[in-house]
Amino acid sequence: MILEKSIPIRYWAKEVRWDLLIVMFFSLGVYFFKLYVVNIDVPIAIGTFLGTAIALLLSFKLAQSYDRWWEARKIWGSIVNDSRSLVLQVKSFAEDPSNSILSKMSYRQIAWCYALGQYLRKVEITSMIKDFIAPDEFHSISKKQHIPLALLDLQSEDLRQLSKNIQLNAYQQVQIDSTLVRLTASMGKAERIKNTVFPRTYRNVLHFFIYIFLGLLSLSLEDIYGFLEIPLLVLISIPFFMLEKIAFTIQDPFENRPTDTAMTSIARAIEINIKEILNEEELPKPLEPKRFYIM
Repeated sequence: MILEKSIPIRYWAKEVRWDLLIVMFFSLGVYFFKLYVVNIDVPIAIGTFLGTAIALLLSFKLAQSYDRWWEARKIWGSIVNDSRSLVLQVKSFAEDPSNSILSKMSYRQIAWCYALGQYLRKVEITSMIKDFIAPDEFHSISKKQHIPLALLDLQSEDLRQLSKNIQLNAYQQVQIDSTLVRLTASMGKAERIKNTVFPRTYRNVLHFFIYIFLGLLSLSLEDIYGFLEIPLLVLISIPFFMLEKIAFTIQDPFENRPTDTAMTSIARAIEINIKEILNEEELPKPLEPKRFYIM
């Protein structure tokens, strides 16, 4: 997640460098075409009309992309609440809250939060969770394809064991089970965002019309002296390509990029909260940002 800090110009330049290079060579080609072949006079109103239409399309795409990013952030906000609730419920409902099952379920919930973030980003999971679960459980779930789901299954099994040992009454079991259901639902919502992509043709068509707009604009710039129209076109193209790139990156909030939802940072905050509930003294520090963003 990008923080409220100054973002290096190098980052933005890296995001749109290829588009700007294409625009520069494209405008050079149009300039020499007008100079040595034929000077086509296109009314500037045409380019203005197309530019307005593209701006409206970009604003719509940016709004849709932000909605996906914000939904992902709300999902992880629910995960924070339900993770705390799960540990508090087990601690308050169980007749013997000091027993090992409380610690085991609490640490397993920490592991689940880290595992879900890694799973959504499609990166290696096991190194993040091996310190939070028992070796036999780790050996078992490391063979699973869906590790977060396997961890929730173990949570459900421990809940059943608590009920079997008459440490929970029926009402308390239902309450904790409802929390596990909400965690499962949040996982499914995040997977829906991950697996539902914007059609690539939408971005390609938008790119195509931006180039058409710049081409028409370059043919309309009759009053600009010499090569000055080339840097002018590049400057005009920057906000169009920048907004399109921002919309493209935030529409997928689980891609291990600076614009991601800060899942690892949120998981660390959950770890700190749970360990405080367990009255542990040694707490990890919050995750430090990487320059202008935090993961």
